[in-house]
Amino acid sequence: MKERILSTTQSLAAGGRPAGPGRQYEYLVLSVGPGDSLADARQRVREHSEYGRWELERSRLYMGGGRQYWLRRKVMLVERTA
Repeated sequence: MKERILSTTQSLAAGGRPAGPGRQYEYLVLSVGPGDSLADARQRVREHSEYGRWELERSRLYMGGGRQYWLRRKVMLVERTA
């Protein structure tokens, strides 16, 4: 099972324009091979969503039996006050 975090991107609204300020997401892609346990993959997705504040955006099942889960979380930009 592989995990990789993709760079922060700006989500696009209908029409190809940015959805607005503060709508940036960070993506985590979990790739599960056909020989890996499905229960372990579900547990990993559950742990990321509970403790890392990730939400499941997309899941894919490939013909060979592999799976891919796309999780995202909102990036909050905080301005320095001092």
